[in-house]
Amino acid sequence: MNDSLKRPAQSRPSVLSLNITSKSALYAAYMPFIKNGGIFVPSTREYKLGDEIFMLLQLMDDPTKHPVAGNIAWVTPPGAQGNKTQGIGVKFAGDEAGQILRNRIEQILAGHLGSSRPTHTI
Repeated sequence: MNDSLKRPAQSRPSVLSLNITSKSALYAAYMPFIKNGGIFVPSTREYKLGDEIFMLLQLMDDPTKHPVAGNIAWVTPPGAQGNKTQGIGVKFAGDEAGQILRNRIEQILAGHLGSSRPTHTI
């Protein structure tokens, strides 16, 4: 029997594109408490924890679209307490692209991380 017939077909990761246009929006979306960093993406699509995601993330005036792979590490369902925005938190992969993006975000947010301002997640 052929091995490929025994295993379920692996689904392809979802592809998301996100453009964050301001430092305050980046602060609200960034998830520094996740290992390797992560970003909150407003979405009405249903995802499960652990789902693979590939994302193109553009940060403010930078024309670069940062390609980054990741996994769903957070889900805010519709009607969440505190009127939180429905969406997902994408944990950046621990590869070079994920590290570059995390470093870039933390450069932009230097001095703002740890603020008491509310975010999309915590």
